[in-house]
Amino acid sequence: MEITKVRVHKVEREGSKVKGYATITIDDCFAVSNIRIIEGENRMFCAMPNDKIGENKFVDVAHPTNKETREMIEEKILAEYNNPTEE
Repeated sequence: MEITKVRVHKVEREGSKVKGYATITIDDCFAVSNIRIIEGENRMFCAMPNDKIGENKFVDVAHPTNKETREMIEEKILAEYNNPTEE
């Protein structure tokens, strides 16, 4: 599996930990949108797109099934987020 495209849209909302949204394309044939870029207490991280189920429960719509894939996706997205030529 290869991430062939990463698009990042940075957002600035006062008091919000969400710093942007990303869309990735996998193998030039499958896209995952609305991946949130979040400023955590210790580091930036990515949160997969989710849907609200009931009052306070959320379930991921799409997500990696292992740690290695999650780390690869996060690394690519954060590299693009930190790219000074972006936007």
